[in-house]
Amino acid sequence: MAIRTEGRTGVDVPVLARPGRPRDPRRDPEIMQAALDVLAEAGYDGMTIDMVAARARAGKATLYRRWSSKAELVIDAVGCMKRADLDIDHLPDTGSLRGDLVAMIKPHAIEDSERKLQIMAGLMSMLSRDPELAEAVNSAIVEPRAAANRILFRRAVERGEIPAECDIDTLSLVTPSMVAYRVLVLHKSVDREFLLSLIDGVLLPAVGIRA
Repeated sequence: MAIRTEGRTGVDVPVLARPGRPRDPRRDPEIMQAALDVLAEAGYDGMTIDMVAARARAGKATLYRRWSSKAELVIDAVGCMKRADLDIDHLPDTGSLRGDLVAMIKPHAIEDSERKLQIMAGLMSMLSRDPELAEAVNSAIVEPRAAANRILFRRAVERGEIPAECDIDTLSLVTPSMVAYRVLVLHKSVDREFLLSLIDGVLLPAVGIRA
């Protein structure tokens, strides 16, 4: 691309602009991780491209070569979380619904869930205004856990452990919804005891199983 500059004679002289450094796609995950960290700490409204660049130790121009706006960066970063989520193809299979649900409770999974909800909290001001961002949040934070729960409930139906008429779709959202309420509204942490209380006090009674 040529830029017009005024020469000594007053005539515009074309000067070739130097191309910027090519984008290194290997840095994208690192930058998106930095964006999520800043988002969890500062929220969407307080987050800036400068803050992300500083956290990722990258130039601001590097970010703008890949993402034209903060919103685009956030949508990509949130979407990236989905790829790092639990493996739907290798869920626990203990032979009972309670055993499967309890086996899903792991320290790293609890920490990961809380961090995602902190990121979700940082996005609350934007979710109602940006449908694309709301869809990205649902796909990355809510749906993976609900999808895993649906598989566990369907297995229980196939075993004859719970009735086929159980409202699996609604039951699958109980745990993600209660965890979100606890973290976002009550500002309390999620631990094993809380999750067990949901399993034994809510989910199993709802399908007719005594803890």
